[in-house]
Amino acid sequence: MPRPVNTEKRAELLEQVLRYLQDHGLAQMSLSPLAEAIGTTKRMLLYYFESRENLIAQALAAARPDAHAMFDGVRDAEDLRRAAYGLWEAITEGEQSGPVRMLLQLLSLAGTDPGQYGSLAADTVEVMLGPVAAAFERLGHPVPEAQARATLLVSGLRGLCQDRLVTKDVARTDAAARRIIEGVAGD
Repeated sequence: MPRPVNTEKRAELLEQVLRYLQDHGLAQMSLSPLAEAIGTTKRMLLYYFESRENLIAQALAAARPDAHAMFDGVRDAEDLRRAAYGLWEAITEGEQSGPVRMLLQLLSLAGTDPGQYGSLAADTVEVMLGPVAAAFERLGHPVPEAQARATLLVSGLRGLCQDRLVTKDVARTDAAARRIIEGVAGD
């Protein structure tokens, strides 16, 4: 009978993995250098996370904003605006501003290596879109319209986040984010 997983140790390792991935990226990530850098072994990483792919998936899941927490309480257009501005703040200034770089890299890798990263990237996008689309549905938008608005909001803000990381132009990207948020929440 296998030993039960030490959840505290697993959480500690996941936190260290997140920091490592934020500093070194996903593209060339290998378990042996990662393990050495965080003071463990490749064997221990495999024990706690089963595979490189699962480790990356769990790191991304732990790093992304909780869209349900942000959008499940949306009942009117003002709630939607508040949630959307909260998302923008989280990915540009808040606790998600570091991990969002991993997401942006994952999405880029999915375009060039869909076999390895495509499914994980698609799942990561869907996890964000679902709760946002559901918020638009609660506001009375038919499903296709709700999905289109959610896509515009999430993908638009994510693209602006990437622009901001590259150009460091806070004022311009904040102004563009306001236009997207007001546009999708406005009518």
